[in-house]
Amino acid sequence: MAENKKPEEQQQALIQLEPKNLGTVQNLALIDEMQRSYLDYAMSVIVSRALPDVRDGMKPVHRRILFAMWNMGLRANAKFRKSATVVGEVLGKYHPHGDLAVYETMVRMAQDFAMRYPLVNGQGNFGSIDGDGAAAHRYTEAKLTPLAEEMLLDIEKNTVDFVDNYDGTHKEPRVLPAKLPNLLLNGTVGIAVGMATNIPPHNLGELCDGIMMLLENPDTSVEELMTAVKGPDFPTGGIIYDRKEILSAYATGRGGIVMRAKTDIVETKQGGFQIIVSEIPYQVNKSTLLEKIAELVQEKKIDGIRDLRDESNKDGIRIVIDLKRDAYPKKVLNRLFQSTQLQDTFHVNTLSLVEGLQPRVLSLKEMLAEYVTHRRHVVRRRTEYDLERAKDRAHILEGLRIALLQIDKIIATIKKSADKDEARVNLMAQFKLSELQTAAILEMRLQALANLEQMRVEQEYDEKMKIIKELSAILASEKRISGIIKEEVTDLKTRFGDERRTQIMVNGLKEFSMEDVIPNEATVVMITKDNYIKRLPPDTFKTQTRGGKGVIGLETKEEDQVKELMSTNTHTDMLFFTTRGRVFQLKAYDIPVASRTSKGQAMQNFLQLSPGEAVTTTVALDAIDDAKYLVMVTRNGVIKKTELKEFAAVRRSGLIAINLKDGDSLDWVKPSTGKDEIMLVTADGQSVRFSEKNVRAMGRTATGVRAIKLRAKDRLVGMDLVDSELAAKGTLELLVISEEGLGKRTNLEEYRLQGRGGSGIKTMEVTAKTGKLVAAMVANKSDDRDVLAISGAGQVIRFSYKEARLTSRATQGVRCMRFKEAGDKVISAVLV
Repeated sequence: MAENKKPEEQQQALIQLEPKNLGTVQNLALIDEMQRSYLDYAMSVIVSRALPDVRDGMKPVHRRILFAMWNMGLRANAKFRKSATVVGEVLGKYHPHGDLAVYETMVRMAQDFAMRYPLVNGQGNFGSIDGDGAAAHRYTEAKLTPLAEEMLLDIEKNTVDFVDNYDGTHKEPRVLPAKLPNLLLNGTVGIAVGMATNIPPHNLGELCDGIMMLLENPDTSVEELMTAVKGPDFPTGGIIYDRKEILSAYATGRGGIVMRAKTDIVETKQGGFQIIVSEIPYQVNKSTLLEKIAELVQEKKIDGIRDLRDESNKDGIRIVIDLKRDAYPKKVLNRLFQSTQLQDTFHVNTLSLVEGLQPRVLSLKEMLAEYVTHRRHVVRRRTEYDLERAKDRAHILEGLRIALLQIDKIIATIKKSADKDEARVNLMAQFKLSELQTAAILEMRLQALANLEQMRVEQEYDEKMKIIKELSAILASEKRISGIIKEEVTDLKTRFGDERRTQIMVNGLKEFSMEDVIPNEATVVMITKDNYIKRLPPDTFKTQTRGGKGVIGLETKEEDQVKELMSTNTHTDMLFFTTRGRVFQLKAYDIPVASRTSKGQAMQNFLQLSPGEAVTTTVALDAIDDAKYLVMVTRNGVIKKTELKEFAAVRRSGLIAINLKDGDSLDWVKPSTGKDEIMLVTADGQSVRFSEKNVRAMGRTATGVRAIKLRAKDRLVGMDLVDSELAAKGTLELLVISEEGLGKRTNLEEYRLQGRGGSGIKTMEVTAKTGKLVAAMVANKSDDRDVLAISGAGQVIRFSYKEARLTSRATQGVRCMRFKEAGDKVISAVLV
């Protein structure tokens, strides 16, 4: 018996199942039968269920749903039909599986948060991004979208092969004509046996540009294609990072792309902060995300969150996270990215079926090339089909022309014939006509004998011959076929192209440098008293004459004021010093560009500021070529000098720059050479000039020494460094601006060198007319820069530095700015 044999003997005893052995019982090794059966099952799942075809980007169930809806006439301009009708049609004719599986597939094809470009237009409840299921198929209705029609267009022109359905009663397409590159357009996810696929969706316009590049140059590299196809474009928007990882995924077919929610830190009217989430990563369940955040807060794994609300509506996602007063907004946000699906990774795996059978992991170029190859076949077969139809019609028209030219003989021949069959034989023999031509002549009506009808036959024949010539020329030229594909792709981009939803960040996770993609150009950074910041081009404010009213520089919120303007370059490293004596570092391009009238973004979006902490001064490191020190001056007149190298590596969480006493804040920081002089100006018009050598260098955590002795209720409003060599030549001046819009220039020679710590001398006659001083800066007499001044209401004026009148030290100055609003005052000025 086989049961008593050893495995080796069983292997030798296997008998092949040949036709002569049918009806007999054969002994087979269980392991071999399991391997063969499992392999058959695995291939069935791989080819017929789980993996998409690279040509149309669809699994069989998707293809069958669209084909069934097409045959049912559910076009984009048709009426909606019950989803149950569609499901029944698919089940009965093409897909003998569960109705729930078919319906869930159709539902996903209708969800705008699941598909970048939905292929089904659903009416009714088709689920939500919160994970809510769709209503039963008896309640919902559906039809095709205009984009889906492009997937099936020309299918009746023998453009693709058809095969028998599961019971041989109907035909279904092996693949769709697919004018759209759907595999990349909508992406897909599938789990087969021993393999899986996960392809992200992309932007239609970018894919069209990539296809055009490949048609023009088949040797285009993946790197070159990425100039068109920049990265995935998810229907839920969000932000993706790391161009190197995207390039790796496109080149190899595998890789991880980091996705982040789109978030903003905003200040409330009550002075607190909120984190607003307006877009979430792809395939993230919003309801589950909220539950996870609430769970982390409850378990005290995330501190600083006071409340969590979902304010999403039909217009979009809006998750509001209220923060506690003592919370660090940036730290809370970073913790959320670390612990929740506000940051997620899309694991790319471009496994798909090539030629409908072979599973392969493809690069971006290979996927687009397979699509182009498929479209070449479709265009060629469509052209052949149209050519055959045109030839058939021309053949019949040739017979009609012969008949009309010899109509009397044709009629005579027919009259002499005993019946229709004899007439057909006689006509074919006498006039050398084919059966088709003869049948057309016999069916011709008497009205065709009219002159106008004869002309129409001639005209149609000429048109058909032109079409035949054109179609034959297309089939003879691969270049012409490529041109047709280009025209179709261009038309698709024009009709269906839209803006990218997912933002690609090249600097957020510091994977590579922004200097590679952002030009180094002049820019102006504007900071408000309430810690809002923005960046704009310097030519935003055109030069005007002194004494004008200027233009609106930004729309500030109630009671906010512009505090600082800085002229720098986009590639510059900027140090941000705060009221608490801490320092942070950013690139200028990290600050978002904003319009002239926008208020900008809260500093908490960029810096890990503590509650109540604000940025008071910034230093652009492009202006410190020869600098060795940073000179810091506080509001209460304390000065300190620290070597610049101690700020070479500023942590994201900041560094201590100066140890402040209670009630004081760090307001000015300037780079110095160690040989400079220091100029200080107070709000009451006092000034002092002393040598930097009077201040010894100290460590970062030191407190500093007294720079000027302030009178009661007076405060410092300006601090600048003086080049001692230029000062000795008499080429320097001091420009001061008052809050009532008056200003003047004074020779620096009128300010003698004094000792550190004194009360100083008068620099301007401060009266009710002038108001307190708000800005002071040292400049060269020949300076060709402009003065940019801004008021508390956001009014900005830009005028030439030389337009400010040169006067003596104790005068009031001249009008430099007039105000549109009563009670408005100048609060800041800078040279640009």
